[in-house]
Amino acid sequence: MEVRRQIEVSGIVQGVGFRPYIYRLATERKLKGNICNTSGGVVIEIQGPAETVQNFVETVPKEAPPLARITNLAIREISCNGEQTFSIIHSHAGEEVHTLISPDVAICADCLREMFDPSDRRYLYPFINCTNCGPRFTIVRGIPYDRPSTSMAVFPMCAACRAEYEDPLNRRFHAQPNACWDCGPQVELWDSAGRKIDVVDPVAEAVWQLQAGKIVAVKGLGGFHLAADGTNRAAVSLLRERKRRVEKPFAVMVPDLAAAREICEIDAAAEKVMQSAQRPIVLLLKKNSDLVADEVAPFNRYLGVFLPYTPLHYLLFNSGKFKALVMTSGNLSEEPIAIDNAEAAKRLRSLADFLLVHNRKILLRCDDSVVRVVNGVTRHMRRSRGFVPVPVFLKDKQPAVLAVGGELKNTICLTKGEHAFLSQHIGDLENSEGYGFFEEAIEHLERILEIQPETIAYDLHPDYFSTKWALAQSAIRAVGVQHHHAHIASCMAENHLDGPVIGFALDGTGYGTDGKIWGGEVLVADYAEFERAAHFEYVRLPGGEAAIREPWRMAVSYLARHFGDDLWNLDIPFVRNLDRRKTDVLLQMIRKEVNSPLTSSCGRLFDAVAALACIRQQVNYEAQAAVELEMAVEPSDACGSYPFELVLDGDQWIIGTRPLFFALVEDLARGSSKGTISARFHNGLIECFAEIASLLRKKTQLKQICLSGGTFHNAYLSQGLEKRLAEDGFEIFTHHEVPAGDGGLSLGQALVAANRDKG
Repeated sequence: MEVRRQIEVSGIVQGVGFRPYIYRLATERKLKGNICNTSGGVVIEIQGPAETVQNFVETVPKEAPPLARITNLAIREISCNGEQTFSIIHSHAGEEVHTLISPDVAICADCLREMFDPSDRRYLYPFINCTNCGPRFTIVRGIPYDRPSTSMAVFPMCAACRAEYEDPLNRRFHAQPNACWDCGPQVELWDSAGRKIDVVDPVAEAVWQLQAGKIVAVKGLGGFHLAADGTNRAAVSLLRERKRRVEKPFAVMVPDLAAAREICEIDAAAEKVMQSAQRPIVLLLKKNSDLVADEVAPFNRYLGVFLPYTPLHYLLFNSGKFKALVMTSGNLSEEPIAIDNAEAAKRLRSLADFLLVHNRKILLRCDDSVVRVVNGVTRHMRRSRGFVPVPVFLKDKQPAVLAVGGELKNTICLTKGEHAFLSQHIGDLENSEGYGFFEEAIEHLERILEIQPETIAYDLHPDYFSTKWALAQSAIRAVGVQHHHAHIASCMAENHLDGPVIGFALDGTGYGTDGKIWGGEVLVADYAEFERAAHFEYVRLPGGEAAIREPWRMAVSYLARHFGDDLWNLDIPFVRNLDRRKTDVLLQMIRKEVNSPLTSSCGRLFDAVAALACIRQQVNYEAQAAVELEMAVEPSDACGSYPFELVLDGDQWIIGTRPLFFALVEDLARGSSKGTISARFHNGLIECFAEIASLLRKKTQLKQICLSGGTFHNAYLSQGLEKRLAEDGFEIFTHHEVPAGDGGLSLGQALVAANRDKG
């Protein structure tokens, strides 16, 4: 008996070889019908013997292409017709977009093999790709994902490429960036003034200049990198000077895993993520190796390492001249990455000696992603290239909400149905370029997803640019969301929790509902609301923003709180090294409450301890003191932990730091090592939060705990607290799809706003 079925497939099914895959399945089984892309994904009509059709339906999700991600199959019976073959028909747009766009992914093994095959017509072609690899998100203008809707529309295919593109059994069938030497994009080498240099092989010339210690801006998938020889101390130092990046670590790209193993410790989990199609930067523990210049990541035990992911990257390493190349974003520090050739020539002329450019347009900038493997789980520090715009799949359908994130490490989020679409890393909004990118990202994501938000969610801080933007959109309802509530809601969302949960939200800065600066918060929360159950005691932030840049100010603030004028009698190196005049001014500011707002920030507590231990008095990048305090840890079963005190104030516990600082000062006076001090501080936090969790379980009967906020990028704290809480019988939930820090904030904002709407 012959039957016909219509199958609507939702998910990432366009631009990933899904249609040729279905064509092959159908023709192998001698089935009839058709498939086409739609704004909702793909629609398949399949006709043949009932048993064979059933086998086809069952096989579709099991053997899908590697980049495909099926989120739903809707099957219904329809009438048979007279079709005699299976065909792929022209895409058509629908009323509403539901399909998911594939992110940009690394070159696949098949294309890599062809690129280095002298007999292949794409031998050494820097833009080789197929349906399993290459650019997607950064070249797309709209949906359906077809060549006219991409930046490849300006490159008419030659006869050979057209034949591949139209052959359903070819690996390049409807590979929208498909091209070759004869018809596709080309590479050029420019000088720093943007003038083309007439050379036979631009890549070989770029390699020669890198060897000579020059800095080369290299155009990639989502923007330009600034490249330098990672073994050349002078070249790396020059790049730091030009980029105005004093000590913040650079990432290095290495040719293969073998090279990575020479410079870092790599376990099986890290190997897997390094070789994934996403190719993120992975933070790895350094070995004692001289293969990478110390200037790449000073004062840090970890190194950000990633593998080549574009054909052009592999061509740079093909010379065999480099063990490691610094590959850092093509921008001045804190500005967005450059993507356009003319823009790069203008913005990077003072940074790069040469520019290795190409003429395929990048339509949307997209930085490299950064991850860290903790307890075998990949944790995002920055979620961008390779992961965006794959959505976070939600437990329940949500209304259309635009969440605009925070001020630093900004991302935006759009919700639609069971999907939450986070943007790529936008970065800091403290300059006009960053703010422009923020607006550009909103417009682009709304357009390609065809989402018209009903609500805008924003942070409560009145001075954030994202907040000001949201409140200026008078035609749409705006909902303010407390910063740390958003952090916990973000963790709940990706773990499909309804709440209420106990939430530990630890970070540097977040505007509180009392107008003070929060950051060391324990909440009892669901999506709609939260209660503040515990927090660090308030201390003064002398100088406001200046105290964030100068951790010694926080150390003085804590000493003044707990020791008063006796701080000058403390026989510790930190006090002996203080500038008496500057410190007296600071103490007057604290006493008179001048430009010294109150804060409960965990990040500022880390700063104070780092300064007292003489690890870091001033920072050159965000959270540097906290990072270096973690780097200093020397764990030992004998080192113990610093005490805290818990004081019940109404319905809240206040976490007192007086016992911590008395014990810390004693250790400093007796000359304890920085490693011991750091370990005891971290261990003390773990024990303190374990005690709070137990108290709250007794009070609320809750056993589910969410850990969120930038402080949980600290692997020692995260691992220790997760282990301790698990031993006490709690269910622990952490981030694995979005960053724990402010890069994941917009997801939580969206869910809070959506659930307030429901209420």
